[in-house]
Amino acid sequence: MAIMQKRIFLSFLGWSIAVACLAQRIDNTASFLHTGSDKFIRFHYDNDLFTGSDYYYTQGYALEVVNPALRKNPFTRLLIKSGGSQTRYGLAFEHTGFTPTSIRSNAIRVGDRPFAAAMLLKTFSIATDTLHRVSVSSELSMGMIGPIALGNEIQTSLHRLTNGVEPLGWQHQIRNDVILNYTFSYEKQLYAWRHALLVSAMGRAQAGTFSNRLQTGMVVMAGWLNSPFGLTLNQRGLPMQLYVYAQPIVSLVGYDATLQGGLFSRSSPYVIQPDQLTRATLQTTIGAAFTYKKLYLEYYQSALSREFETGRSHRWGGLKFGVSFR
Repeated sequence: MAIMQKRIFLSFLGWSIAVACLAQRIDNTASFLHTGSDKFIRFHYDNDLFTGSDYYYTQGYALEVVNPALRKNPFTRLLIKSGGSQTRYGLAFEHTGFTPTSIRSNAIRVGDRPFAAAMLLKTFSIATDTLHRVSVSSELSMGMIGPIALGNEIQTSLHRLTNGVEPLGWQHQIRNDVILNYTFSYEKQLYAWRHALLVSAMGRAQAGTFSNRLQTGMVVMAGWLNSPFGLTLNQRGLPMQLYVYAQPIVSLVGYDATLQGGLFSRSSPYVIQPDQLTRATLQTTIGAAFTYKKLYLEYYQSALSREFETGRSHRWGGLKFGVSFR
C-alpha cells in the first residue's frame, strides 16, 4: 500500500510540475489555507498586473472572518453538516471584476469576454475529520452581478490613481441580476511524510445562478508544515510554517454568469453564447505560504485555460494576509 501511494504521488508530482505554469479565483476552503485556528481574519487580493496583463479576470478582493460565534448565523443552518468533525464557521465579502482583452474602445468587442463585475457575501463552514483525514466544506453565496457591483467605478478609480489608461466599454457590461449559489467541497489526505510533504485529492460541485460546474483536482504541499487534516482546532503544531503548494483543477462547466449573463435578466448587450463556451477547463494555482504564531502570509500565481472558443488562457497573481486571535 505504501509503495502504491508513493507511485501515485510521484506520478502526480511530475504532472503538476508540467502544468504549473497554467488556476482559480478566490477560495476560502482549500487545505493549503489552513491557519490552525477557528478564530481569524484574512484579506485576499488578486490582480493580473502581478503577471503583466490587464484583461479577463482583472481584479478581485475578499475580506474573510472565521469565528465560532458565526455558528449562530441563520444562513449557517443551510450548510451541510458533517457529524463527528471539528468545524470552523466563516463569512466573507468578495468583489471581482472582468474585462475583455482591450479597454481602449467604446465598441462591443464581439468574440471577446464581456465586461462584468460581481459582489458576494459568502457564508461557509469547514469541517475536518482528523481521524479519517477528511475535510468537508460548504458555502452559500448571495449577491449581485452587474453595474450595481461598481466594477466600472472601481477600475476607473484605480487606473486614475496609478496613472493608467482610462477604461472604456463598461456601458456594455453584464446587466444586474441576483446571485444565489451553493458550493460543496470534499478533500482527503492521500499521503503525508513527516512535516515535509502532503498530498490530497479534492472534488467540488457548484450550483446556482452564478456558476454551475463540477471540479476535481489535487494539492501538493512541500516544505515545513502542519497537516491541515491532522491537528484538532487550536492544537499546537509547528510555531512556524514555510511551504510551497500546487493545486491543478479540471472543471466541467455548465453555466457562468460572468460570461453568459445572469440567469433571470436577458437584457445584457453582449454575452458569450452557450455553444461558444469551453466546457472543460484546466486551472492550476501555485504559491508559497508563511505562518508564524498568529500571522499568515501567502503569495500565489494562477492561470486558467481558455473559457470560450475565441478566448485566451489567462494568468493572475495574488496576496493573502491573515491574523489569528487564538
